[in-house]
Amino acid sequence: MILLSAIGRLGAWTLALLAGIGRFAAFTLETLSHAVRPPFHGREIALALLQMGWLSLPVVGLTALFTGGALALQIYAGGNRFGAEAVVPQIVAIGMVRELGPVLVGLMIAARVTSSVAAEIATMKVTEQIDALVTLSTHPMKYLVLPRVLAGLVSVPVLVGIGDIIGVMGGWLVATERLGFVSTSYLHNTINFLEPLDIISSLAKGAVFGFLAALMGCWFGLNSGRGAMGVGRATKGAVVAASVAILAANLVLTEAFFSA
Repeated sequence: MILLSAIGRLGAWTLALLAGIGRFAAFTLETLSHAVRPPFHGREIALALLQMGWLSLPVVGLTALFTGGALALQIYAGGNRFGAEAVVPQIVAIGMVRELGPVLVGLMIAARVTSSVAAEIATMKVTEQIDALVTLSTHPMKYLVLPRVLAGLVSVPVLVGIGDIIGVMGGWLVATERLGFVSTSYLHNTINFLEPLDIISSLAKGAVFGFLAALMGCWFGLNSGRGAMGVGRATKGAVVAASVAILAANLVLTEAFFSA
């Protein structure tokens, strides 16, 4: 009996998981379908771009700056054991552009934007503002979801590019001021070592991460429970799901770009 009960619970959990994945896939496809069908709410798209892009720039810049500086120190300390201190510019550049830049920006967006989107939409659901939109013949997917998803697709790659530059400059600052590197030589090695594929992969990761972060916030917000507890759970679930999805997508995209 105990074994049958455990198998039954496992089966119920598996079916619930598969049903949730199916609903999320349908939600994603519906969002993409609205991206090619008017009408479009330009004001909401502009506000979402401001929220996700411009207002996220300070935290992204500071995160990238400190990470680039710390990375230079760590690489120098590690390379010093093998007499390989000269590789600091190259490793900082490839580490920031390929991996740390996109991933850290994605996680910062998940922390700052996904939580905000989930809490805002969940609160609208609790206070029946979404029902009011339907009453006014305004589709919630068009008005709430699509602007945020488009903003994530457009703004996060830009943030990733800026974060990559600031992160490399953070490494350059520490290397020239603390580690004795010559500025022109450091920058020359950085520019010569990076390849176009490194930059393309970084920006592509940014687009995917922005899409996932915005989509998770909207999904959990629209499917939140009632009351303050429901809003809290939706916000927490959105951040956790977005962070895990970004890390998983990073692995898949890294394999796709650099498996050879």
